[in-house]
Amino acid sequence: MKNILLPTDFSDNSWNAIKYAMKLYKDDDCTFYLFNAYIPVIYHVEYVLAYPAQFGLGDAVRESSLHGLERLMDRISKEFKNNPNHKFEIIARFDTLVLGIKELIAERHIDLIVMGTKGAIGAKEVLLGSNTVQIFKNIKCPILAIPSDFEYESPLEILFPTDLEVDYQKTSMDLLVDIATTHHSRIHAIHVSTGYDLTETQKGHKVILEDIFKSTAYLFYDFENMEIVDAVNKFQTKFKINMLAMINNKHSFFENLFFKDTINQIGFHLNIPFLVIPSKTYNEP
Repeated sequence: MKNILLPTDFSDNSWNAIKYAMKLYKDDDCTFYLFNAYIPVIYHVEYVLAYPAQFGLGDAVRESSLHGLERLMDRISKEFKNNPNHKFEIIARFDTLVLGIKELIAERHIDLIVMGTKGAIGAKEVLLGSNTVQIFKNIKCPILAIPSDFEYESPLEILFPTDLEVDYQKTSMDLLVDIATTHHSRIHAIHVSTGYDLTETQKGHKVILEDIFKSTAYLFYDFENMEIVDAVNKFQTKFKINMLAMINNKHSFFENLFFKDTINQIGFHLNIPFLVIPSKTYNEP
């Protein structure tokens, strides 16, 4: 049984992500948690954060949130005909999105978060969405980000860029392997070299990666003297890639792509689902 968190603001963007999750896991036993974080538009920070119930400022907004979640459940029931593999729970909380997600990961033992993005990466917060960037930075749980205009297609071809700096034995790759196995996906791992040979550590990680993906159709490619952004874009053009998967490891090209102001970001436009897996080394204090 998978526990999947579906944050929603009731937008078309978040509905698209919910539909993707329903279809991706249609044959899996899952509990989906529909989560809406709400904060009253006007409130006095000192009083409301300390005594929200006393002032009753959140009551009306909470009712609106719950009604929205109930309508969403009705919509899911009508569109997906009460899939017997799927269970649902609705959660409305007076909280920020990031803090609410952190609490639910611990409380509900969440395996994956599926959420919508604005469909492109380039100017960070503007094109990817500030919420998504903050969740990538602060949430230590696999995240599947779905572009707002992406129509579902089975992830038959998965692109997996790697710098081979991750100790994959210390990182949970089960989710990616499970998706690839269930959907008979090919995994295209690409490594972009910087003009230097692989270190012994990288060679060891490459062997471990091959073993992890031994139950899947796994291909490894080495690109020389090419920016990671160019390599990803080239692959998306050459193959019909249905999903991009990356490890969020500290001091890596992932961190450089999304958390720092580099010129590389300008050319990186993502129009396919993006699975981000946190490395355990990244999560260590």
